Amino acid sequence: MRIGRFEAFLLLSGPVLFITLFFVIPLLVMGVASFQTKAGVFTGAQYAKVAFDTYYWRVLGDTFEIAIWNMAIVFVLGYAIAYYLTFYVRSRLWRRLIYVMLVTPLFTSNIVRTFGWIVLLGRKGIVNEGLLAAGIINAPLQLIFSKVGVIISLAYILLPFMVLIVGSVLQNMNRSLLDAAHDLGARPIVAFLKVTFPLSLPGVIAGSLIVFTLSVSAYVTPSIMSGGRLNVMAMLIFDQYMVIFDYNLGATLAIMLLAMTLLIMGVYVLVLERRARMTA
Repeated sequence: MRIGRFEAFLLLSGPVLFITLFFVIPLLVMGVASFQTKAGVFTGAQYAKVAFDTYYWRVLGDTFEIAIWNMAIVFVLGYAIAYYLTFYVRSRLWRRLIYVMLVTPLFTSNIVRTFGWIVLLGRKGIVNEGLLAAGIINAPLQLIFSKVGVIISLAYILLPFMVLIVGSVLQNMNRSLLDAAHDLGARPIVAFLKVTFPLSLPGVIAGSLIVFTLSVSAYVTPSIMSGGRLNVMAMLIFDQYMVIFDYNLGATLAIMLLAMTLLIMGVYVLVLERRARMTA
């Protein structure tokens, strides 16, 4: 049964109106504010200030460095877990239990989970005490109040997203293609690189982009785990809006972060899609 144009309009009007009111209009307002001074005069001085100040570029670099490392770590761990659950865990009950264990931390506040990592990664935490007891290190590692701590805690928080997305793609993959590769004499590693991984690329791209964007926009975890020794763009934008009350500069930084994020995401998607076409 096909629906008419009027029914289709009614179905689409709600989502379109929601996106327009809560995304498009605020984005336009922020874009206009980024070209204004506090007096309402239109100028590009805000962008010039950001462009020629190395401090903002350093913060932007730290933000993307953390996001890229986090995306890489989550991709490796998340893909490995999803692959194991799909091809090696035969019991549906065990698979569901493992998925529940992965998703359960999402029901806990980011603040609670982040403070939990401070306890685990502190100088007297379980990680350092275990490494010292095993003789692997001679002195406690600086795992908190640093980029390492931020990356570890963010990876833990965002790992379930990658596992769920990649796992859903792997479970719906046509297994006959993999069986055909094995029947034709392909070794497991060749079958994975030529069949499994290319077919799972949509999940890899979607999961990676979600993890990357959530890492770039993260505020709570970096602000707690850095201990004030590290700044990321989300913290800087928050300070401009809520502490300094320089809304125009805050809008400029937000637009700058959005533009750079979209640029990196676009390059990433193009590279993966080109690789997928070459593999095919």
